[in-house]
Amino acid sequence: MSRIAKKLIIIPDNIKIIVNKQTVSVLSNNKILKNTFNKNVNIILNNNKISFKPKIKCKNGWAQAGTVRSLVNSMIIGIIKGFQKKLILFGVGYKFSLEKNILHLMIGFSHTILYTIPNGIIGKCLNQNEIILKGIDKQLLGQVAANIRSYRPPEPYKGKGIRYSYEIIKIKEAKKK
Repeated sequence: MSRIAKKLIIIPDNIKIIVNKQTVSVLSNNKILKNTFNKNVNIILNNNKISFKPKIKCKNGWAQAGTVRSLVNSMIIGIIKGFQKKLILFGVGYKFSLEKNILHLMIGFSHTILYTIPNGIIGKCLNQNEIILKGIDKQLLGQVAANIRSYRPPEPYKGKGIRYSYEIIKIKEAKKK
């Protein structure tokens, strides 16, 4: 059984949550996050607390309830604080530049790659080799960072490419004669 699903989520005062069957909306000021969850999970809203229970009494039902609880908690944290990811570019001549909502990637190809950052994500270039992505939707932020990284993932021999700030690349030893 999932222990995560059994924990209640206490709703902060400045946040409003609307539960309509399987759809949960989290509202604060002018920020809105909305998501639809698994039909096998009951989402119960009482006063300032949200609880989650499976409709089907089985292991899979509790697992789904734990997943839904984690996702709703991430929505609340996203509305309160927001999330951010930092990408670092390693390589000679590699650089980022950001104009309006378009990220220009010069990463060793014969052409510049243009990546349009979607609505809800804010990009900021600290310098030519670092970019910080911020947003309230954790899933969208992670997907955007993964898409940018996929253009030039770090290679194992020199470590050149795009990596997350916390990522550690194990460098392989070159072939010896």
